[in-house]
Amino acid sequence: MEREDFGLQWLLELHGVVVHMDDGFWWKAEAWRVPLSVLCPHGIRYSLTLHNKYNTRIFGYDNAHGIRAASNGKFGSRIVRDHVHLTSSDKGHFYEFSSASQLLEDFFKHSDEIIKSRRKR
Repeated sequence: MEREDFGLQWLLELHGVVVHMDDGFWWKAEAWRVPLSVLCPHGIRYSLTLHNKYNTRIFGYDNAHGIRAASNGKFGSRIVRDHVHLTSSDKGHFYEFSSASQLLEDFFKHSDEIIKSRRKR
């Protein structure tokens, strides 16, 4: 029996939400159901992004476009969809989607870490 993902409904309800925080940081969520496919085996399209006061995306998770998965430190030929952008210029690194709950936990945890580190500068 497959485990139910209790965060899925929360993720879907966040679609279109934009939250402005202290120091000009803000985040945006987009998420909707799509048919199950090889490219989207979990049936969810999503984009969770953190932005700075200049409206630049500084971090995010998404599966809106494919990236080449790294293999032995080099870009391989396998295209993956779920990925994380670690900086504003990062083209994406593979992210292993396990559940919507875990995606949300990872996004908010890493967003908090980034904001804290930038406030210390």
